[in-house]
Amino acid sequence: MRWYGDAGVDETIAEVPVDRFAEFSQIREEKQKSQSVKPAPGGPVVSGVGASPSAAGSPPVPIGAEEAMHDAVHLAAASSTIDELRVAIEGFDGCPLKKSATNLVFLDGNPESRILLIGGAPGASEDRQGIPFAGPEGDLMDRMLASIDLDRSKVLMSGIVFWRPPGNRTPTQTEISICMPFVERLIEIVDPQVLIAVGESSARVLLAQKQAIGRLRGKWNDYSLPGLPRPIDLMAINGPGVLLNSPAQKRDAWHDLLMLKQKLTEFQ
Repeated sequence: MRWYGDAGVDETIAEVPVDRFAEFSQIREEKQKSQSVKPAPGGPVVSGVGASPSAAGSPPVPIGAEEAMHDAVHLAAASSTIDELRVAIEGFDGCPLKKSATNLVFLDGNPESRILLIGGAPGASEDRQGIPFAGPEGDLMDRMLASIDLDRSKVLMSGIVFWRPPGNRTPTQTEISICMPFVERLIEIVDPQVLIAVGESSARVLLAQKQAIGRLRGKWNDYSLPGLPRPIDLMAINGPGVLLNSPAQKRDAWHDLLMLKQKLTEFQ
């Protein structure tokens, strides 16, 4: 049992194991049979996922991912309130993570807050409780907020994906891309004064950077979206999981929290 726990297998999803590889192969075969692509004159036959001249040398896009992204964009755009966005996400089946997750992990905190925290993928505690930043990491996040006179009633929390990846693995780029239209629409609806990217995964996505969190944190950036009336002040900070495993990083975290506290005084 300890070995399973160390491997991230901490929950029973079903009594019978599901062979996702066989399921994926079957879907691929059915889709390829249903599609018939005629070759261009003098050109090769193009078929299969991701088989296009522009995608040469790139990892193939999973079957259905492009349709899922397209649906996510339209569902997100049609949502004008947080409640409508939640309903859209609850009814959205395009993200494969939903099949293995226990709960949707969308929001926690005050929807009227002008401080929005975006974390990474949900973990086991978040999946069980259905809220972001739960369990030991959530307890530390609460203490971090309390150190600058904030709590969950004064901030709004979400993540870059809304369902827990199996075994707490890092979400794939495709999974993130499928969820991002909803994340960006959330930011547009809330229109916060301050946006905090909590953890390396969130920082890389929101800042469109590949650098480590150590190079991304500790400074303010402008974050823009077409639906925003103005750029938002964005800062990346270390996630509570990193601080639990590396207490030496808490000095930097305190520095970042003081920067956030100073920034908030500008809006008073």
